[in-house]
Amino acid sequence: MRPADRLFRIIQLMRATGRAMTAAEIAEKMEVSRRTIYRDMEHLVGSGAPIDGEPGVGYLLREDFDAPPLVFTFEQLEALAFGVRAVQMLGNDSLGRAAREALEKLEASLPKEHVERLRRAPLRAFRSGSQGTIPASFDLVRKAISPRRKMEIGYRSLSGAVTRRVVRPLGLSAFGNLWLLTAWCELRDGFRDFRLDRVEDAILLDETFPADAEKSFERYLDGLAG
Repeated sequence: MRPADRLFRIIQLMRATGRAMTAAEIAEKMEVSRRTIYRDMEHLVGSGAPIDGEPGVGYLLREDFDAPPLVFTFEQLEALAFGVRAVQMLGNDSLGRAAREALEKLEASLPKEHVERLRRAPLRAFRSGSQGTIPASFDLVRKAISPRRKMEIGYRSLSGAVTRRVVRPLGLSAFGNLWLLTAWCELRDGFRDFRLDRVEDAILLDETFPADAEKSFERYLDGLAG
C-alpha cells in the first residue's frame, strides 16, 4: 500500500472508530509496524490533521474534523480529468453539466497546484464527426435505472417492424457512436440490448421492480465474460 493511501485509510479508520486508538491498534488494522504508524501520525499532525495524542499514549481525531484529505497522484488526476471530458463529449447536455459541476466541486477541495495539474492534464476526448446526436430517450432511460422503474418502449427492429416492450432498464453503454440500453425484457423473458437510436418512443411507468441478482446488470456482464 502506498503511503498516501495508508494515510487516507488511517483518517477514515479513526473517524469511523470515534475514540482514541493506540499505535498498536492502528498498526494491526493497517498491517504495518508501530514504527510506521508513529511516522504516519507525525506526518498527519505536521500536515494539519486535527489529531491529539502522542506515542505510547494514543491518538484521537478531534470532532471538528469534517472531511478526510483528498490525496491524489498525478496519474489519478489525469484519469479524473479525462473521465470528466469523456462524459462531456459522449453524454448529453444534462450529463455533461453534471460532470462539469462535479469537477468544480473537486477543484474546490484540491490545493491550487493540483487544480492546475487537473486543468492541464494532456488527455482529451473529442466527439467524432460520425458520432451523431444523443438519442432523445437517453435522459429518460438514465433516470429510470437507479430508482428501478419499468419502462414501456416502442422498438424498431432492423426490418422496420415496431414492437411494444415493457422492460426493466439496467444499464447504458456507449459503443462508438451507439448507445445501448441493457434491460430485462418482459416480452422475451431475458436480457436484451436495445439501440437507443431505434427506440421510437419511451414511457416511464409508475411500476418499480425489485433488485434481483439473477436479472441484474452485473449478472448480464458476467454472462459476457463467461
